[in-house]
Parts: sequence; C-alpha cells; structure tokens
Amino acid sequence: MAADATATVTLTAANFEQTVTDNEVVLVDFWAAWCGPCRQFAPVFERAAELHGDVVFGKVDTEVERELAGAAQITSIPTLMAFKKGHLVFAQPGALPPAGLEQVIAAVRELDVDAALAEHEAREGGPAPEKE
Repeated sequence: MAADATATVTLTAANFEQTVTDNEVVLVDFWAAWCGPCRQFAPVFERAAELHGDVVFGKVDTEVERELAGAAQITSIPTLMAFKKGHLVFAQPGALPPAGLEQVIAAVRELDVDAALAEHEAREGGPAPEKE
C-alpha cells in the first residue's frame, strides 16, 4: 500500500461483491459527505482500519453509489455492515464509538459462520423455501 493511501477501500457497485466474497472479514461504512454523524464516525472507522490489518474496511459513498445503497437497503446513514465469508452477519445504523466498533470487530472475528448457517438450516428444516 502506498504511504499516502488510507487504510480503507472505496467500494463501488463494480467491486463490492468481489470484495465481500474474496475476504474473510469485511466491514462496510455507508456514508455521505453531508452527514454529520458520518463525519464523526469516519476517524473512528479509519483508526480501526489501521489497527486491524486482517480486516477489510470499505466505504460506500451513498451519494455516488445510490444503486448500491438501495440494493443494501440503506435507509439511514451512517450504517455499518459486517460480512464474514461472504455472509452479512451484522448491520446497524448510527455512529459507533471506538469501543463499540471494537466490540463488533471482536464478535465478527469470533463468529463461526459455518456453524451458524448449519444451525439455522437445522432449525428451519433446510434452506429457506422459495417465495411463491
């Protein structure tokens, strides 16, 4: 990474899906420049990105990526989403304090996605049925 590059990745409709599926853990901050809480959360997110090099920290500018924000059903910003092994495992609107973000990162790291999916399928009697 270049010395002047930030620790976060700009996510777009073109690279979002591949970034989420190609990395173990991805945290995504949906934000906009006009949003006060987004500007408040940005340095918290950047600092966490610097501390956790094994996690991909992506940012989606909802003003530029309106279709992506719509597909992600973003209704409030900032919204933080966490993906593990390509699966959405956390989504919450609002700016988190540093300690709150650290708790989310720890919980996502500890989550056994494969076991959670297996448990869900067992509880539901298999994969979710097709909607009619």
